[in-house]
Amino acid sequence: MIFVGDEVAAAGWRLAGVQVRVCAADEATAALAAARSEAAFVLLSAALVPHLAPAVLGAALGARTPLLAVVPDVQGATALPALAARLRAQLGMEAA
Repeated sequence: MIFVGDEVAAAGWRLAGVQVRVCAADEATAALAAARSEAAFVLLSAALVPHLAPAVLGAALGARTPLLAVVPDVQGATALPALAARLRAQLGMEAA
């Protein structure tokens, strides 16, 4: 398991025994690609998501392996998508 994100969040994940890759926003694509080539499970800080091309993020999320999970950033600056609203839209229960 590898966490990709900022230094502050990486310190917490490191204490939990997770390997970490610290990167700046402009290095997000390369850091994600490197982590995906090394681990079976990758945790990606939500703060890096806006800095990834939609095609890159979509391919990583849709791949069978390695698994990718987007985790909240420690400072709460980047909100995660509203999962319930997204599921309702995909099920046709409300407009997207």
